[in-house]
Amino acid sequence: MESNTHTLSHIRQLIRSGEFTRTTSGIMPDLVQGNVVILPKQDADKFVEFCHLNPKPCPILGVSKPGEYDIPTLGEALDMRHDIPQYQVFENGKLVAKPTNIEKFWNEDSVAIVLGCSFSFEDALQRQGFRIKNIDLNTNISMYETSIATNQTEHFKGNMVVTMRPFKQHEIEDVIEITRGFDKAHGAPVHIGDPAQIGINNLDDPDYGSAVELADDDIPVFWGCGVTTQSILRSAKLPRVITHAPGKMLITDHNYETLVGRL
Repeated sequence: MESNTHTLSHIRQLIRSGEFTRTTSGIMPDLVQGNVVILPKQDADKFVEFCHLNPKPCPILGVSKPGEYDIPTLGEALDMRHDIPQYQVFENGKLVAKPTNIEKFWNEDSVAIVLGCSFSFEDALQRQGFRIKNIDLNTNISMYETSIATNQTEHFKGNMVVTMRPFKQHEIEDVIEITRGFDKAHGAPVHIGDPAQIGINNLDDPDYGSAVELADDDIPVFWGCGVTTQSILRSAKLPRVITHAPGKMLITDHNYETLVGRL
């Protein structure tokens, strides 16, 4: 962390000022990133229950106290109202705003829930020599809605959203082994190969993020994704839900090993 202090501070400053609004994939690659959901306390408690039942797409990294917009275990002086490049505000299931800060939407019973993100294992893959195509292209990760059912609760139900990264056949065994060690960042893949088997009809048309072109010998590999929460929450049609915009994550202060040690 020490070698990244200045750079992280600079990135945070750009995010808080609204100057940095793009994807955070590949940004501060050794630091854990997180999906964010912000709900009134009553709804937050119910949604945390759903996340505990679905740790693959929804691994919890931290939950704020009602009305408090910092989460000390994730970083010093975090401000959940300002520290995400772009937010989404939903009312009754409909997207009504995409602000760069949510100060005017925050109130005394707001609770921020931070969930693990697969961006956190990309650095480990790159350190072992694997190419991450969307990072090479400087585009957002490809995300798809699937037919994989989540474990539903009385209040929340729906299917999993996944991210996709292509790899060569000879790489996949090592990719599985590396990502398996990141259980708080979705862990090992949930599917490898034919996307139709999990309800994806066209890889060139992702539901979120950007498409990447697959070479003839590329095999699509799919991981659970925290955007699952956005799909589930839209379906629940709650009065108000605030999330990060897909691919535009909270960057924490810590690398994976340090952060997991605090959980």
